[in-house]
Amino acid sequence: ALWCLMMSVTPTRGCLLDLPWEDILVPHILCHLPLQQLLSLQRVSKSFQSLIQLYLANMRCFDSSQIGPAIPRAAFVNLLKDNEVLQQLALQNCSDWLTDRELLPVIGQNHHLQQIQLKGCAQLSRHVLVAISLSCPNLRQLSLAHCEWVDSLSLRSLADHCKALEAVDLTACRQLKDEAICYLVQKCSRLKSLSLAVNANVGDVAVEETAKCCPELEHLDLTGCLRVKNDSIRVLAEYCPKLRSLKVKHCHNVAESSLSILRSRGVELDVEPPLQRALVLLQDAVGFAPFINLQI
Repeated sequence: ALWCLMMSVTPTRGCLLDLPWEDILVPHILCHLPLQQLLSLQRVSKSFQSLIQLYLANMRCFDSSQIGPAIPRAAFVNLLKDNEVLQQLALQNCSDWLTDRELLPVIGQNHHLQQIQLKGCAQLSRHVLVAISLSCPNLRQLSLAHCEWVDSLSLRSLADHCKALEAVDLTACRQLKDEAICYLVQKCSRLKSLSLAVNANVGDVAVEETAKCCPELEHLDLTGCLRVKNDSIRVLAEYCPKLRSLKVKHCHNVAESSLSILRSRGVELDVEPPLQRALVLLQDAVGFAPFINLQI
């Protein structure tokens, strides 16, 4: 596709750039090209450079993975400096180069953001989360997985200003304790998906409050939350009729006595029932699965 666009700029053919830029080229042609190819297209001519800059200023979705993991700081700033209409921003695993200095201006000028992905962006600070809460009132999905800079005060700001949140990933945000999670779910009762995985500070208090405040909850990830016990899982089963999946692997204090209630409702669990687990272990040990009447 990129080659066809470049070949269109010849004296013997009608020039592609003669087509209406904002009505045809930007919404119907350029939107189908990978971002990496669009950046290469800028080098064809000054006219193409102007066209791509127009496209970047009107881009609704930016995903850094389309360019590569290591974007030069200056290049990132230049790409989004004129854009005020972003709805989706994905910057996962950009810890090598992304800091507050590059991201805060982008957040500050884009008030229509609905989805933000910052997984693994370790060099940011709590100021980014505060900026998101103040600039993005329509935010629906936010991933902060493995962002250990997230603290209770910045999460409270998010909860106070982004009450339309439906999905939040707080995997390995180890500064957060039960009190911070409780405040979040009390303010953001529309949550459908929540991950609190890999956080030893999260326990029954947070899970029970989540269950009682978020009746629309469909997905909950508690992987590695060692303080979670059976009682909170039973509360979850009682208050969340729409729950579709629950992850409790490595939650050593959660037993089948509480999980069986959810299992009987068809909730997808990431741990096998005890008998099935025993059969798998036995098969691994002896090399075959013995015949057992499971109806007994």
